[in-house]
Amino acid sequence: MTTTRIERRFAALKSANRGGLVTFITAGDPNYELSLDLLKQLPAAGADVIELGMPFTDPMADGPAIQASSLRALKTGLTLKKSLRLVSEFRKGDNETPIILMGYYNPIYSYGVPAFLKDAKAAGVDGLIVVDLPPEEDEELCLPALKAGLNFIRLATPTTDDKRLPAVLANTAGFVYYVSITGITGAATPDFGKVAAAVERIKRHTPLPVVVGFGVKSGAHAAAIARGADGVVVGSALVNAVHGSLDGEGRATSQTVEAVTTLVRDLSEGVRSVSKAEAA
Repeated sequence: MTTTRIERRFAALKSANRGGLVTFITAGDPNYELSLDLLKQLPAAGADVIELGMPFTDPMADGPAIQASSLRALKTGLTLKKSLRLVSEFRKGDNETPIILMGYYNPIYSYGVPAFLKDAKAAGVDGLIVVDLPPEEDEELCLPALKAGLNFIRLATPTTDDKRLPAVLANTAGFVYYVSITGITGAATPDFGKVAAAVERIKRHTPLPVVVGFGVKSGAHAAAIARGADGVVVGSALVNAVHGSLDGEGRATSQTVEAVTTLVRDLSEGVRSVSKAEAA
């Protein structure tokens, strides 16, 4: 079975003795053209893996920042088909950076699972994070996605105990996403000591890389997480950077791209400041 870009990227990061930076932006926020520009510039700013949010009207696991970004994108007419087009356009200039679509099952169900998987694979998508499909529903999307050659990435949380963890990990591929806090995205700063202990516990159950997200806002936070985890996910802070750069009418300005890439560079420096060889 051929490896995915996600698997190759984490293997390369392991060889380089460092963690990875996973950046999240919402497709189409604040408009299609600008989100494509952002997507293209993220790798050069330091993103090792990109999560692209699929806008949805009821993003129940997301905090106000990402909810607002979804609404901004939907107001411009962003659809799941256009989200896939963003990936296709990105792939014209970058065939190495892994891209993961993150979101909810409803838009995929409406699109049609077989058609979605075919089009996602053709566009250059590498993996999926679908937060409202539990392991008990693996036949809906997880197993077909794996068969299509896409990594299906599962979330573990502080409430996922050792009894539940095997079910969560059973068909997970690419990496395990550990949610560092209970609650919605961007809600609080994680307890870094507890996160390190949780990552260590998960690693006793799986050889997969473990990345940590929710609540990471700065390079210092990213460095603290990277000491124990294989990767750090940052979403709300980047979406807030987009929002903070918009004008009074909610439109992009000349500062929008730079606001995001400046933060990504800071986060990347934090992650890269931690050597896994030294941490071990």
